[in-house]
Amino acid sequence: MRKTLTCGALLCLAVRTPSALAASPDPQLEERAEGYCEWVKGVGDAEAALELAPEVFGSFGVVNTGQAEGGTDLGKPKPRVTAGLSYDIVGLYRGRVIHRRAAAECRRQQALSSLQAALRQGAGMGEASALEARAQVLEEALPRAEALVTALRSDLREGRATLEELNAVQVRLDNLRSLSTDTAMARERLAAQPDLPRGQRLESLLEEFRAADDAVEAASAGLRRAKGWELSLRGGYDEVFDLDQDVPLFGQVMLTYDLGHLWQGKANARARDGRRRATKNDVGGMDQQVTELLTELRARHRTEEARLREVSALVTDLEGQLREVETLQTREVRRFRDYLLLELARLRAEQAYLTAHVESLASLLGPAAP
Repeated sequence: MRKTLTCGALLCLAVRTPSALAASPDPQLEERAEGYCEWVKGVGDAEAALELAPEVFGSFGVVNTGQAEGGTDLGKPKPRVTAGLSYDIVGLYRGRVIHRRAAAECRRQQALSSLQAALRQGAGMGEASALEARAQVLEEALPRAEALVTALRSDLREGRATLEELNAVQVRLDNLRSLSTDTAMARERLAAQPDLPRGQRLESLLEEFRAADDAVEAASAGLRRAKGWELSLRGGYDEVFDLDQDVPLFGQVMLTYDLGHLWQGKANARARDGRRRATKNDVGGMDQQVTELLTELRARHRTEEARLREVSALVTDLEGQLREVETLQTREVRRFRDYLLLELARLRAEQAYLTAHVESLASLLGPAAP
């Protein structure tokens, strides 16, 4: 029976969940993350464009063409025009690192938005599938329970049942209806709250945030190191007027190195280590909240796992009793069977809820949940 309920809950999640009740990310957090990604990637593209593209240069002036060494007369100063292209090979590396840093900043913001969504939902995380599983069982059980009450009213009019028997069954039917109403209201409330995708773990979001933040710092350090180098290729047109030149073209390779690069390594390592220690104890200002939520969800997982074992044992016991009384035909046994059916419907609804919720919490918390 437990296996049947579990499969029903999963089928409900995959196929039968109404779109209006399906949990979705918070539109405001999602839009903020998308906007942030557009911003950092746009800034990255703008900065990388200057690194990846060549430079065009040109100059006009006069050069001294007077006497050279030895008294050779070169003439008077003459106009000179220079134009060409210059390309810094190291700029290729800087441009790629800028793009990598922007992508890491985007991932960091997405992880942060998901953590914020999880904190907004709080202890209700993973409950949407459990409520859906309970609603499915109640949807199947309520028509049969109402039919039992209708039949019992008919028996009361014909003198085959007592008012006390009818009241006892009506109370149980009312409990089922109340549970169905509470379930529908809870689903509506959760539908307006953000939820994590199925299979996503809170701890993996923390790891993703820290990994993305470390990647941002690593890329920034790479850009700082790359500023110490320049390997440029220059070439173009160079003509001095009124001076015979066979080919008025030039080419040049220039390598420059900033000696400050020698002291950058230790400073960058210290900066990265400090950043790691800072995010280890404070993730976006809400590390303590995430820790408390994880603790609460783990405690709820353990409690509901124990409760599921108890309910499953009780369901198995009542199903055994029901099979025994089904073979008997006395009026008293039929009334007891009706009570069993209604009580069993309630317990099956609770079992479906607990089964789905325990699975959802295990998925959210990961292998450390048990």
